[in-house]
Amino acid sequence: SPPVFCRVYMPDHSYVTIRSRLSASVQDILASVTEKLQYSEEQSAREDALILVTMASSGGPPRVQPPSRQPRPCVPLQVPLPEEIQVVPGDTEIHRAEPEDIANHLTAFHWELFRCIHELEFVDYVFHGERGRRETANLELLLQRCSEVQHWVGTELLLCDSLGKRSHLLKKLIKIAAICKQNQDMLSFYAIVIGLNNAAISRLRLTWEVRGGGVSWTPPRNHKTYRVVLAKMKPPLIPFVPLILKDLTFLHEGSKTLLDGLVNVEKLHGIAEKVRTIRKYRSRPLC
Repeated sequence: SPPVFCRVYMPDHSYVTIRSRLSASVQDILASVTEKLQYSEEQSAREDALILVTMASSGGPPRVQPPSRQPRPCVPLQVPLPEEIQVVPGDTEIHRAEPEDIANHLTAFHWELFRCIHELEFVDYVFHGERGRRETANLELLLQRCSEVQHWVGTELLLCDSLGKRSHLLKKLIKIAAICKQNQDMLSFYAIVIGLNNAAISRLRLTWEVRGGGVSWTPPRNHKTYRVVLAKMKPPLIPFVPLILKDLTFLHEGSKTLLDGLVNVEKLHGIAEKVRTIRKYRSRPLC
């Protein structure tokens, strides 16, 4: 795994920055921190010199991860960092922000992510397995972001401590999704709608009754409605990227690349057409 920079915090919320690998052991991290803090050999030899712990965001007792099979030492309760403290239900920025501002922010942020993806990342993501992929970090980041938006929608609704706040937020999220669609940001639109169709949200009967009904999202005929709407849009636009990967996967797995030792040109033409479509979506800058 490539080296990364990470912070190791002290009980007083100060920290040291070390360079390590994702596969580094506890001993490796402690050795790097010891060197960074310039601990002497006598200090490092003491049993209570350095202990690596993981902090719970709720402020609960930390779990000690000793560097060896020694008795687990006692560690006093630590105070979590300010950004790690749990959010107070119903007291988030989304309740104070305007739907237009949130929708425009989502569109601008997702456009930057979508613009950074090279067309070949889509092909590499589908043609090669997870171990054989080379450079698909930008595409995977956008897919992760799509999943985060879905969970964000459900989390914000479930954090509301009253029916009134929850119903108001539900209406706001639906309006945000509608504005994202007007912005031709289909990624944000679909992510919000999928989040609202989560089982934990769809069973909030009283919340939906206040709003006047639920959200119906069933992709009939292979997302026919979505494809018709997308065909009428002019660039720039942000498509629902998971559906592009689904189409490419169907093209790749539906037919062989080589037939009797000859290249399947029809298959490659279909994949090239998808790549040209992606390039078309970004042919004009986002205003």
